[in-house]
Amino acid sequence: LQPSSIVVTSKSLTIDGPPLDTKPDYENIHGPLGKDIDKLFLSIFRTKMAEKVGVDSKLDKTDYQGLMELTSALNARYSDRREVHKIAKAVLVSLFPGWMPPWFGVLFSRPFPGFSSRLNAWATFIAGTWLMGECEINDCEIDGGGIGKNQGLLVKRCRFLEEAGCASVCVNSCKIPTQNFFAEDMGLPLTMTPDYETGECQFSFGKTPTAAGELEASKTPCLSRCPSSGQMRLWHSKVQPSNPVAQCSLMDVEEVPM
Repeated sequence: LQPSSIVVTSKSLTIDGPPLDTKPDYENIHGPLGKDIDKLFLSIFRTKMAEKVGVDSKLDKTDYQGLMELTSALNARYSDRREVHKIAKAVLVSLFPGWMPPWFGVLFSRPFPGFSSRLNAWATFIAGTWLMGECEINDCEIDGGGIGKNQGLLVKRCRFLEEAGCASVCVNSCKIPTQNFFAEDMGLPLTMTPDYETGECQFSFGKTPTAAGELEASKTPCLSRCPSSGQMRLWHSKVQPSNPVAQCSLMDVEEVPM
């Protein structure tokens, strides 16, 4: 026997994801502040991301596909996914005045966690619908096993995930950096739980990510429509293409002794 073996826990090699014939008309889904403000949010986010990645798309600043081109460039540029996490988080930090995140933790997150969670759920709904698609505020599980009233945000079918077509882009460019940003900079725990079959994603403000939950997300199989068709495995992991691994090619691969 070899000294180590890849752990394969998935029942299938790919996930189909939500059907393409029911794909929403994302261009006509807008946050509560309206289409023009959403375009402004996109333009600002795109500018900040281009500064951190070091390149930009030739598409118009308000073209969503330009943002996806930057996301692809970020993931293709760095073989160490931790660099992707760091840069994606830096984009989020750059959206705020430097003094705001740490003071938010001092003045709100730590003394008023419930209020802070509800505030951030609403802020994400208002400022993030352009990025993720239709959302709704909901109740969610929080630390201690309780239910946080209006502390959650349900993304009904994530545009970012759908346009990327890649579970790893979701985890490495969105889920982990966003969770880290809220925990490390805003002083507020956040757990994001994507469902790759439906395209949903549950934001639970006030809930600390668990090791089991993070492992589950990292072991998701590739989406059948993944644009890299698993070829990015050679770039982002040590796994050789002959290994029949079910999890997404950009994810960490766990090795255990035999």
